[in-house]
Amino acid sequence: MKKNEKIKVGISVGDINGIGIEIILKTFEDARMLDFCTPILFCDPKIVAVHGKALNLNVQLNTINKIEKAVSNKLNAFSVSDKHIPVDLGKETPDGGMHAFLSLQAATNALKKKEIDVLVTAPINKHNIQSDQFNFKGHTEYLESQLQGSSLMILMTDEIRIGLITGHIPVTEISEKITKELIEKKVAIMYRSLIEDFAISKPKIAVLGLNPHCGDNGVIGKEDDEIIRPTLAGIQETGKLVYGPYAADSFFGSESYKGFDAVLAMYHDQGLGPFKTLAFGKGVNFTAGLDGVRTSPDHGTAYEIAGQNKANHSSFKEALFSAIKIFRARQNYIELSENKLQRKKHVKS
Repeated sequence: MKKNEKIKVGISVGDINGIGIEIILKTFEDARMLDFCTPILFCDPKIVAVHGKALNLNVQLNTINKIEKAVSNKLNAFSVSDKHIPVDLGKETPDGGMHAFLSLQAATNALKKKEIDVLVTAPINKHNIQSDQFNFKGHTEYLESQLQGSSLMILMTDEIRIGLITGHIPVTEISEKITKELIEKKVAIMYRSLIEDFAISKPKIAVLGLNPHCGDNGVIGKEDDEIIRPTLAGIQETGKLVYGPYAADSFFGSESYKGFDAVLAMYHDQGLGPFKTLAFGKGVNFTAGLDGVRTSPDHGTAYEIAGQNKANHSSFKEALFSAIKIFRARQNYIELSENKLQRKKHVKS
């Protein structure tokens, strides 16, 4: 794409009975948002109209049957199904799960074909979206199956980035999943993302321990001393600024995270619990490590307030801005890398 061209943002609507469409409409109720991107909503326009009427939100839609027909000064709606799908606000329904999948599938295909530049996903219900076509624990796992690369879930604001060594797995399986190879893999993804997606030339990363007090010299578990510590020492020998393990219970309360460009937590709630305490409502979920850019808000479907005009759209708006920034950073990195390569070839000749 041309440098000054508007980025095409594909948006999957998530569960149609939750707050996903509400936060999307509230975001684009501010016409100034159209100065930053060309939004393409993968959803039946009739479903969007139901939400708009219930919430008294008047956002003009441009209905399209081909993505290339999207216009830059409106919220575009690309229908993903010919079937009538009923909206039942606040309820978990099979139809809601089916449409969430169809929206995600169509948006992901558009991302793969480069018909859109980035993908922003509204919240799904991980239960009712399950089917023969979607047998995944969440967006991250599905996107990893569809795109090139290996994923790393990063929750972020301007002040903090937390990645997860393990993601959506039961607590009983965490310790057996923590291996030298997995830690090295996730550190490598985080390190590369900080350079390419956030323009940090020499990233500094903190890694949390697994056990309370990092095991207390083996009294409360051996994984920190036998797996995590030696793995990090080996990574440090390659020149990467990767430190730890740090005891998770005091790391955030002491604001130690402010001394690092990113933090890697060993498991989901170890990272997301502190993150949402510090940043709930303004955080962004970014799937790093893949060849396509995907972000999402840091909350769920919130059935309990669906249709009541109570949803806060701040996190969705941040997710949209973050996707645009990351896409631009990647483009700049590619351009700089190509220029360096050309200069090296010129010098050799």
